[in-house]
Amino acid sequence: MALPSYGLQSMLKDGTRHLSGLDEAVLKNIEACKELSAITRTSLGPNGLNKMVINHLDKLFVTNDAATIVNELEVQHPAAKILVLAGKAQQEEIGDGANLTISFAGELLQNAEELIRMGLHPSEIISGYTKAINKTVGILEELVEKDSEKMDVRNKDEVIKRMKAAVASKQFGQEDVLCDLIADACIQVCPKNPANFNVDNVRVAKLLGGGLHNSTVVRGMVLKGDTVGSVKRVEKAKVVVFASGLDTTATETKGTVLIHSAEQLESYAKTEEAKVEELIKAVADSGAKVVVSGGSVGEMALHFCERYKLMVLKLSSKFELRRFCRTTGAVALLKLSPPSPDDLGHVDSISVEEIGGATVTIVRNEEGGNSISTVVLRGSTDSILDDLERAVDDGVNTYKAMCRDSRYLPGAAATEIELARRVKEFSFKETGLDQYAIAKFAESFEMVPKTLAENAGLNAMEIISSLYAEHSSGNTKVGIDLEAGVCKDVTAVCIWDLYVTKFFALKYAADAVCTVLRVDQIIMAKPAGGPRRENPAAMDED
Repeated sequence: MALPSYGLQSMLKDGTRHLSGLDEAVLKNIEACKELSAITRTSLGPNGLNKMVINHLDKLFVTNDAATIVNELEVQHPAAKILVLAGKAQQEEIGDGANLTISFAGELLQNAEELIRMGLHPSEIISGYTKAINKTVGILEELVEKDSEKMDVRNKDEVIKRMKAAVASKQFGQEDVLCDLIADACIQVCPKNPANFNVDNVRVAKLLGGGLHNSTVVRGMVLKGDTVGSVKRVEKAKVVVFASGLDTTATETKGTVLIHSAEQLESYAKTEEAKVEELIKAVADSGAKVVVSGGSVGEMALHFCERYKLMVLKLSSKFELRRFCRTTGAVALLKLSPPSPDDLGHVDSISVEEIGGATVTIVRNEEGGNSISTVVLRGSTDSILDDLERAVDDGVNTYKAMCRDSRYLPGAAATEIELARRVKEFSFKETGLDQYAIAKFAESFEMVPKTLAENAGLNAMEIISSLYAEHSSGNTKVGIDLEAGVCKDVTAVCIWDLYVTKFFALKYAADAVCTVLRVDQIIMAKPAGGPRRENPAAMDED
């Protein structure tokens, strides 16, 4: 007979773990979050180091993109998960700055731990941190560069100026080539009202071989794979899209046909041919030269398409089919019926080309509603291409953010040092125990210049002290020039960060930290047995 358990255990099920108090719950939580931010921190900034993550499906990721790293790590600890969620929120809101969010939150928690060990109560720390973040947001507004809110989102130089820092943090040294490509692609698909810019309209096609300098931007789509049939190139053509596939389908009900003689058998087969020919002829008569099928293409249908010199494209992904319809302005027809003129789309050219050994079909639409553009990336290995794609992703997301709010701040840790200095001054004016928490919050900003300098192999202490000296004498735009390893005015090196990226990163970090500090007990039930359910995978790679 099992002995009755006492205390909390008697109330809860067997196997439940209960952690409470400062040592067990709060400090353990902080410890876990510090571990997580220590992983992402070394990847911060242009000289950030890459991480090699192999996920549960044996897929290898080599990247310094914090969002990808924490996504693939499958963090189990409940407190560290809160930081992961803050990083994900930043990634979804802005698409860049996830690393700043997680690293800064880790630094705040580390400082909170020191305060707790000094004897401060977590609620005092939370109240200090809340005051500090509100003050920070106010200072950020003041640091915004003059006239930066007026921006023409179709002016390439302005776009590159704001995008450069985000792309450089992923691909240092190649940001000029990449920004050029990304800015071109984004400006091509920017709608009349820039606030409606859709990130999905800039596609990335990764083709092995060549180098980054071979990369191009195509107005339209690049589809991997060949056309079905022998027509490989058409110019200025109308397009018809069948969502279900080009095939003679079996009837839904079973029917029995009684055939008495050979003539009847011949005529039976002929009627099927005649039906297919009638459809294909109707398509050809409508003026369409290209047939796009969302499913399989039957042999008989293909035979007649060849006879009428129609190009046949097969797209297996329904997402690709939707994008194709967006590019060409076609309407996807659900059943095989002769198309009406309104349902047809238009392309300038569809051609099959060979790039680096891969056969691709390029759908160009120069004049029409160029609602999709594709960045064709070239590189020597898959992992390089994946990383380039992430840089492009960040660039496109930054473009979307600047369409909503184009204000920018000095980059290269100039903003952070200024915030550290001003919040520190603010802490001296506070009375009460909050002031210690506010001072620690200010100190946490030093993490950014310190990490940037360390990752670049510079002496962090020297850099930070010379930054403070410059800022105290009123040069608020002095940041670190990582290439030369000295402190310079960021206007000279042209490094700017978007205001919204910083604003949300710091806000999410502070919110996550306060959430972690508010926890004083953890009660974990015994995990249920049985196989774990993974999230069902979506169809498209996006």
